[in-house]
Amino acid sequence: MSQAVAAKSLLHDPIQPTLWRMTWPVIIGVLTLISFNVVDTFFVGMLGTDPLAAVSFTFPVTFTIVSLAIGLGIGTSAVIARKRGSGREEHAKFDGATALSVSALLVIILSVIGYLTMDPIFAALRAQERLLPYIHDYMTIWFLGAVLLVTPMVGNAVLRAAGDTRTPSLIMASGGLLNAIFDPILIFGIGPIPAMGVQGAALASLISWIIGSALVLWYLSYKELLSLKAPADASWLRSARQILNIGIPAAGANMLTPLAMAVITAIIAAYGAPAVAAFGVGTRLESLASVIILALSMSLPPLISQNFGAHSFDRVGAAYRVAVRSVLIVQLFIYGVLVATAPWIAAAFTDDPEVARLIRLFIYIMPLGYGVQGVIILTNSSLNALHRPMNALALSIVRLFVMFVPLSWLGAIIYDIPGLFVGGVIANVITGVIAWFWFHRGLRLETMHERKEHAHDAPEGVADGAAEGATK
Repeated sequence: MSQAVAAKSLLHDPIQPTLWRMTWPVIIGVLTLISFNVVDTFFVGMLGTDPLAAVSFTFPVTFTIVSLAIGLGIGTSAVIARKRGSGREEHAKFDGATALSVSALLVIILSVIGYLTMDPIFAALRAQERLLPYIHDYMTIWFLGAVLLVTPMVGNAVLRAAGDTRTPSLIMASGGLLNAIFDPILIFGIGPIPAMGVQGAALASLISWIIGSALVLWYLSYKELLSLKAPADASWLRSARQILNIGIPAAGANMLTPLAMAVITAIIAAYGAPAVAAFGVGTRLESLASVIILALSMSLPPLISQNFGAHSFDRVGAAYRVAVRSVLIVQLFIYGVLVATAPWIAAAFTDDPEVARLIRLFIYIMPLGYGVQGVIILTNSSLNALHRPMNALALSIVRLFVMFVPLSWLGAIIYDIPGLFVGGVIANVITGVIAWFWFHRGLRLETMHERKEHAHDAPEGVADGAAEGATK
């Protein structure tokens, strides 16, 4: 499907089949991304406890840059999709080139700072002295190639903004596959290739990033989705500001989740190692159970942004409601599957009876809230698509630090670990209801603003007709 046809389908085709067509390839890509981390952890774990611990210490640092890349991708998709929806194709192409250059510049700056301050950073994280050589081996290569990590992520956002979710998913899948192939070869060595240990794990990632960057840049050029020539009323600074206005708050919101999980883990740690182990298994199950939510959170924003740019306000609301309804139904089904298989899941992860009991308890309670948690995540991505990033950030703060952490802590005080899990479900339900009304309020306000802008810019007779038609 050509980019022009794909973009047109977002504006005119029936919403439910269009959303599904965009989402199913993303599901494959998200599963591949999850497997990327699992494969790395699996092979590094075979090197021993110290190498695994060293790589684990790098997660907060690498996740900071990954969060920035995700945020920039959200900002890129929202800005470009909205301009495509309003018919400003040359602006969209220029914004795509700007997004790639801005993301590269920011990540290069962060990587240089990270490399120069590596020892103080990991000392602050309390990494033991014996782990530092492993950390240096891994992070030196990682910082060197970080700009090649962000390039495919932002490039894929440009493609999604044009209505193409299949190609980004194929690029993500190829990256995960290449990483899985190169990991054992470079970590343990084969034939003339020496064993490189954790350095090999970082190099495997770097090679997959290089190939991913080459693929996405070639495809963007082939489809003529990038332009270095600024339209008459555009500039690099103005375009960069538009992307960062959404991208930076989105990155900040993304970083709040691991912070909240760290607080919850500290609360659970008071109940002993079995509780922490069970919660760790539960959070990994959550990431798998939420694959469709995460996929929809990537495929829904271009649909919303393009229709909003085209002033198809009814389709914006309808797309949001279709996505929310789909998530609630799917997550109810997934809950039933998890409950039915809970004994086997627990047995697969542990032989400890207490850990297995707590895993089953987690499964019986926490996934009850995954559907409404999906509503929150979709609302967040939809608010970014409406160019309301501060509202999305505020919703994340409310969800995690006004509701989830306090109610989980209160539940633990009242009824120990079961109370903590119930508190988390109640927090998600309350925030999900808030998110629903928050989105519709944001849509109403943005609609009023767009109508005023459209009426101001259009000729008098046209503006009156457009305003009248939009209210029908």
